[in-house]
Amino acid sequence: MLTSISAILFTVLIGIVVLFQLALAAGVPWGSYAMGGKFPGKYPPSMRVTAIFQVLILMFLAFVVLIHSGILVSGWVSFAKSAIWFVVIFSLIASILNVITKSIWERKIWAPVSILMLITSVIVAIGS
Repeated sequence: MLTSISAILFTVLIGIVVLFQLALAAGVPWGSYAMGGKFPGKYPPSMRVTAIFQVLILMFLAFVVLIHSGILVSGWVSFAKSAIWFVVIFSLIASILNVITKSIWERKIWAPVSILMLITSVIVAIGS
């Protein structure tokens, strides 16, 4: 039960981050809320491509969590058993980077999100 709830919460949080990255890729001027505020306003074209790449990675993470938790049934269960630790490590690195960033907005918004993603990914990893 806790594993399923954690997987769903992780996926919802990833969904929020995906929507944010898509907005950056579309030119919404939220650059000061990402990448340490290095690109305030609209992202330059190269960073918009990077945001799309990040969306693909985030969707992969959600896919792994949902399979590992048993919510998505797939032939990839054995892959997800190993890949879940990539998700945990990714979430740990994201948490650290969002806590130490120079951008106050990232610390206020994305640090709590990434820490919750870390906690929920660990619960899924050890609970399934």
